[in-house]
Amino acid sequence: MNKITKNLKYDFSASVVVFLVALPLCLGIAMASGAPLFSGIIAGVVGGIVVGIASGSSLGVSGPAAGLAVIVLNGIEQLGSFNNFLVATSLAGVLQIIMGLIGLGSIAYYFPSSVIKGMLSGIGVIICLKQIPHALGYDVNLANDFNELFHQNPIITMQETLNSLTPNAIIISLISLAIIIIWDKVIINKFRQLKAIPSPLLVIIIGIILSNFLEIKDHQIVQIPISQNAQEFMEQLTLPNFEILRNLEVYSLALVIAIIASIETLLCVEATDKLDPQKNITPTNRELKAQGLGNLVCGLIGGLPVTQVIVRSSANISFNAKTKISAILHGFFLLICVIAIPDILNMIPLASLACVLLVVGYKLINPKLILKTYNLGYEQFIPFILTIACIVIFDLLKGVMIGMVIALGFILMHNFRNAFDKVSDHENKKHDHVIKLAQEVSFLNKGAILKILNDMPDNCTVIIDGSNSKVIDYDVYEIINDFKANAKSRNINLQLKGINFNKI
Repeated sequence: MNKITKNLKYDFSASVVVFLVALPLCLGIAMASGAPLFSGIIAGVVGGIVVGIASGSSLGVSGPAAGLAVIVLNGIEQLGSFNNFLVATSLAGVLQIIMGLIGLGSIAYYFPSSVIKGMLSGIGVIICLKQIPHALGYDVNLANDFNELFHQNPIITMQETLNSLTPNAIIISLISLAIIIIWDKVIINKFRQLKAIPSPLLVIIIGIILSNFLEIKDHQIVQIPISQNAQEFMEQLTLPNFEILRNLEVYSLALVIAIIASIETLLCVEATDKLDPQKNITPTNRELKAQGLGNLVCGLIGGLPVTQVIVRSSANISFNAKTKISAILHGFFLLICVIAIPDILNMIPLASLACVLLVVGYKLINPKLILKTYNLGYEQFIPFILTIACIVIFDLLKGVMIGMVIALGFILMHNFRNAFDKVSDHENKKHDHVIKLAQEVSFLNKGAILKILNDMPDNCTVIIDGSNSKVIDYDVYEIINDFKANAKSRNINLQLKGINFNKI
């Protein structure tokens, strides 16, 4: 209790920021998913309160994930309705709970650091691309129309873009960015007692004031459903249609949702722990169970699938949250605001929210990190930069998988190179040639070992030392055995150490 009280001022401040970040994301992801807008809010509330309480993550924040939007969209079409899709969401939650119980949470630790960093920067790029149109008052979503823009005449595209800009939205954006920069870089440094007031909150308040003086179009402000009473609010909840359980497609879809949501969650857990200044370690199996509980509840009351989300989590960390109370509070704020003050929320300009997210995106991109990764060498930089590029061009999951393949390629290349050490006769006084095998020698090393054995001159002594090897692949044993059979005809004195031919 003392820890909660001590950190409450930090957690409360951060929770307000996360709430402001989460609100438009919940609505936007619901729209992109082809689901009712209210389902995004429900997912945000469940992700904050239910998952927040069950999770062991100190600073991770859960909610509807953009990476699942296409799966939700296709799933609704595949099963025929959102009611049917909710059953798949609940089943996915059950599967995630089982995954956590059998200990599959550890797979997160097998993702290379370069890919995790690339994922963070790639998400930062996506955030900025998606928010630039709102900041400029432009109708077209640059991230969604990324490929289309490149296939158009660039002069015509630029002209259409400029003609679609809204000066009033740009004014709000410039003022919002100025407030964030001045407040965070100047005011907070001079007046430490004001640190508890987050700059995004000021941006939203001033944005609402400006929207009353400047003409803003309807599509340039937040739009959430308004309920007049408790009955109307409950009517906005969508209940699952369990008759769809007779359709086998619901089970395969549930498996897909469970796998992808779990991978995204575990990647975000790894990334969040890296960003955490306190370096807390999230228990990943407990996180899978918490996410599973969240998806089970979302499916039962009409919410989108949830994962831990790096956008909210990074915002939470950026504004000095200390415990998971921040994530829980943000869920209550979402619930209270959509019930109590939807009219006020619907006065917030999207340009103001876009500027908050642009700052979050810039912090994730982190130019200093890009330079630092570049200086680490091409084996770190190539997976890093390709992960970013593929996330932007394709999506989060494909980008991470491509980055993983590239990173594993470098690992295999190292394994190929370091299969053995050869000691020449100049370095070894007693024997002509000594080949010391590495701790692990796989079939990938067949070619290199075969070449060095074939290159051995006749009439020499060869020692193959496998005494330090923990694993020698069957294929390698075969090569050594063949060389042994051929050694006498070449007058080669072959000596073996730690090589057990009983395995072949």
